[in-house]
Amino acid sequence: MTEDLETRRGIVTTEDDGRQRLEFRRSWPDPIDDVWAALTEPERLARWIGAYEGTRGTGGTGTFFMTQEEGEHSGSPMSIVECDPPRRLVVQWAQQGTFAWRIDLDLWVEGGRTQLRFVQLFPADTDVADMAMGWHWYLDKFAAELGGPPAPTDWNSFTAEVGPAYGRPPS
Repeated sequence: MTEDLETRRGIVTTEDDGRQRLEFRRSWPDPIDDVWAALTEPERLARWIGAYEGTRGTGGTGTFFMTQEEGEHSGSPMSIVECDPPRRLVVQWAQQGTFAWRIDLDLWVEGGRTQLRFVQLFPADTDVADMAMGWHWYLDKFAAELGGPPAPTDWNSFTAEVGPAYGRPPS
């Protein structure tokens, strides 16, 4: 079952304290252990987002490189806040010139499918649309790693397709 754009897009809500909450929910027919492996095993991680060099497990620290981006791939300090295989992974890393990013990833099985909930919180009044499109891009690449539809390869074509769902008209 291929999920449509409405099902795949991230939803932004406002928390009681004003922070912006970006949440994606995706699902696959793959076993939870395989989805966890695609999230955490170095060779699979590299195929859809990048590389992590450092200690693994809760409390681990290292450097995260987003190698699927164009240009120079400088790393950012990352820490593993929680790691409970194959159910929960929480990571935090510094972003140059902005606040630290924390990503909460939860996996569970429901209806014979592995479910993923991806959550990131942003400061109040943050325009989350561009970050949401970026994570949408990476989650589509992640789905391709799990044998889903081909990964997106051209950012301009991708944003023309998904941009309107995030309030960004095609350019």
